[in-house]
Amino acid sequence: MEVLIIGAGIGGLTLGLMLHRAGIACRIAEAAPELKAVGVGINILPHASRELCALGLEDALSKVAVITREYCFFNRFGQYIYSEPAGRFAGYDVPQFSIHRGDLQMVLLDAFTARAGADKVTTGMKCTRVDYDSAQAVAYFEDVNGEPLPPQQANVVVSCEGIHSVLRQQLYPNEGQPKYSGINMWRGVTRWKPFMSGASMIRVGWHHPAKLLIYPIRNNIDAEGRQLVNWVCDIETPQYKARDWNRGGRLDDFLPAMANWHFDWLDVPEFIKSADAILEYPMVDQDPLPRWSFGRLTLLGDAAHPMYPRGANGAAQAILDCRALTDALKANANPVAALKAYEAKRLPETAKVVLANRSAPPDAILHEVYRRTGDKPFKSIDDVISREELIALSESYKRVAGYDKERLKTVG
Repeated sequence: MEVLIIGAGIGGLTLGLMLHRAGIACRIAEAAPELKAVGVGINILPHASRELCALGLEDALSKVAVITREYCFFNRFGQYIYSEPAGRFAGYDVPQFSIHRGDLQMVLLDAFTARAGADKVTTGMKCTRVDYDSAQAVAYFEDVNGEPLPPQQANVVVSCEGIHSVLRQQLYPNEGQPKYSGINMWRGVTRWKPFMSGASMIRVGWHHPAKLLIYPIRNNIDAEGRQLVNWVCDIETPQYKARDWNRGGRLDDFLPAMANWHFDWLDVPEFIKSADAILEYPMVDQDPLPRWSFGRLTLLGDAAHPMYPRGANGAAQAILDCRALTDALKANANPVAALKAYEAKRLPETAKVVLANRSAPPDAILHEVYRRTGDKPFKSIDDVISREELIALSESYKRVAGYDKERLKTVG
């Protein structure tokens, strides 16, 4: 059996590594003319981290990432609400990584080319469509100038193209536009001295007037011992522009909402103004699809289940897809049956996460405190909400997303 993977992002490269480990031949076709370390920060939660560590990547990831130590929650007045340990510090058997997306992609790429061979990744190949109902799948490509390239055959084709998947559009040409949450996002990275634990994931405020997520993704980037710190600002915004991960953002559009956020642990306005670059992106997703697999073609990761970019779940769910698809291909000699088995396992689980991100996000703690206080300072958080309630809110999202400790003890 041979699998043709469309896209050399996190999902495509992870799938390649898992298939190679399983003894299943694969190759990757990437539309970009070259693979470069681009993007901003992401988090690798324990359920996804466990899969990457099982691939022998823990040491390589530890060299370029920050090992996340804790989650911390504050209101927009800088008042402490709640904190809890993360990853191994919380008793998981693997670390939780905060990492630059480009660093993660390069770790995966280096591992895949070292193990499978550099000739198994070809760049400058944009897939335009796939014929999936014959004895072999046939993928059609064009180069960076739009000129046709020779078609490629394989037993299975997997779309790992991300949110702008051409193959998803082929399968669902009338799907329509993404659904906007009403929240626009500005994000960037800032070079800054370590603060708090130096490995904290910090959530502040709510969407009225702004919510901020902050966490470091690289250590010791210069002689001063500064870190590269990722941040994301969410604000309710009626108007938005089409999703484009590379569109630049403007300080004037969001920083005034945090103008007085001068905390004893961080001067937020100065921190944001010191960013290397600022990007703007709408918080959008799409309704779960009725099916992903058509003959010898299937979808994976954001191509299958684009979700709100919150809770570190986009990359995590893609990595879990890779494990399920690899297991299905190992267990089923019939590729069509394997793809349906993969879909049966993962489509319902990812649909739950997509919907949970809409109604019960990972920062539900902030919303509950905002609601109970009426967005006003409190004298004591214990007068607002009990620690037991805070723990319950946190554990509820972990269960939906699939990384509560009890589940990971039973899932192989």
